[in-house]
Amino acid sequence: MNFTRWSARLPGTQRRAAARADRTPATPPQQPQPAPSGGSGPTGTGTGSGPGTVPPARAECAPAPDAEPVPRLDALSVHDILGTVPALVAVVYGPEHRIAYVNDAYADLFGPRVPGSPARDALPELTELGLLPLMDQVLRSRKPRTVKSRRVPVAPGRHGYYTFTCTPIDVGEDNSEDSSRDDRDSKDSRRGVLVFAADVTDQVEAAERLRASERRQREAAVTLQRSLLPQELEQPDDLRVAATYQPGGSDTAVGGDWYDVITLGAGRTALVIGDVMGRGVRAAAVMGQLRTAVRAYARLDLPPHEVLQLLDGLASEIDATQIATCVYAVHDPNEGRLVYASAGHLPILVRDPDGTVHRAAEPTGPPLGTGGWLHTSGSMPLGPGSSAVLYTDGLVERRHEDIDEGVAALERAFAGATGSPQVMCDRLIRALGVTQEHDDDVAMLVLQHPFRTGHDAELFHNAALELLGGIEAAPRARAFASGVLASWRFPTELRDLGVLAASELVANSLQHGEPPMRLRLRRTDRRLIIEVTDGDDHLPRRRRAEPADEAGRGISIIATIASSWGSRRTPGGGKAVWCEFALPGVGVHE
Repeated sequence: MNFTRWSARLPGTQRRAAARADRTPATPPQQPQPAPSGGSGPTGTGTGSGPGTVPPARAECAPAPDAEPVPRLDALSVHDILGTVPALVAVVYGPEHRIAYVNDAYADLFGPRVPGSPARDALPELTELGLLPLMDQVLRSRKPRTVKSRRVPVAPGRHGYYTFTCTPIDVGEDNSEDSSRDDRDSKDSRRGVLVFAADVTDQVEAAERLRASERRQREAAVTLQRSLLPQELEQPDDLRVAATYQPGGSDTAVGGDWYDVITLGAGRTALVIGDVMGRGVRAAAVMGQLRTAVRAYARLDLPPHEVLQLLDGLASEIDATQIATCVYAVHDPNEGRLVYASAGHLPILVRDPDGTVHRAAEPTGPPLGTGGWLHTSGSMPLGPGSSAVLYTDGLVERRHEDIDEGVAALERAFAGATGSPQVMCDRLIRALGVTQEHDDDVAMLVLQHPFRTGHDAELFHNAALELLGGIEAAPRARAFASGVLASWRFPTELRDLGVLAASELVANSLQHGEPPMRLRLRRTDRRLIIEVTDGDDHLPRRRRAEPADEAGRGISIIATIASSWGSRRTPGGGKAVWCEFALPGVGVHE
């Protein structure tokens, strides 16, 4: 007879005496594991060293000399131990997982259970939780298994969360009078499973609150990020432009990717893309400050490398711990080139009309915010029929690939991409395998310098006159402007304003500049542009002329009659002063 099973039926004093008498010198001293017993059903446990048993107490491990007497636990029953555990406990046995024992906590939550009943009928809650197949596996493999955070109804309209651990145990033999000899000898009938469920509701709810907080923070960062990006891209006269921004997946904090398109005047366009290192609201806020600063510096019409030089100092002032990469490029339709400067950013890709893709070469400086570096500008052709793409590292960087492989993949996809800029953005996103669950933000800017034929070509004209200086320069400029504007069939009022503007710009250049001088007239489908260049790099400024002054009113006149005006230094030395007039029925794009 199993000792534990037999002794569980004796009163407490007799049980302790029997436990002492059962120990003999021939058997290594060990402490048997308490077995299920009591009024909940057939109980018992094996005394071996298999799964679910208590390791034997070693006689040689004597207590410390100065320690209090160690209480003996031999007489404790299942009710003494598991009945007071603040967790749900059930013991089942046999292939059908018949009920041997449930503790009070289990009965209070799910109701009392009839001993000996199979779990499939008597423990419907375990069936609903999907634990029966797990219990079968535990019974066969003799290895414990755990399922985490299962949702359990604890009251009408309320739920809790429990983690269930199923541990294999030996429940011993059933010595009741109605038990057959075959059942006692059956090995399967002695094997059981201890189901232990710990209440983890507080932990689950705390984790859910944390996830909700992180979700709200991410939504705030995404909202901030999107609000700081251009709500509508400026559309230059000579370029077609589209951009896309996709935040990382739901488990990824938003980054500081950004882009912008800025019309500079005189047909020139600035294109910007950047990436602030780091994630969250802070990165988005730094990004917003840099984007605002870029727009302010762009209005100065500085060369790209000077813009990055100013941004570098500003980034250090905003946050010395934050660095950012950036590309600033300027497209001039008169030159058919893209002049750019890079601060640690990935190279611009330009595709020729024949499909050949080129990477922007050096120069590339360190990221913004590092300081101590003089940036320089480079250039590459971007004539009619060409396209270009500016992008952040989220498009091409993968965890287990070199980033050059990603850029090469983008080159291949870009070589075969066709359609409008927006269509090209979508195709490149798909070709690079970027999905809604992508682990990084992606920003991309695609521009095309289209071929113009037929009626569209008639809307774009250029005319230029070289001015040698002298008293005849002003009359020649007025005559040239009048003839060109008449041939372009402008209304008389606009033609007269254009001639006046050309005369004032040439006069200003003759007085304050030096040769070589050039007058250039350009019309697009939206505006008339008049520009004068000379060899002096002193930029004019608008000032208030006193009534007695005989000069100083030229720029004021230009500012009064034109839609906009500006000036810039030219790369080879000298300056360009320009003004624009909106064509009738067409507003100037801000």
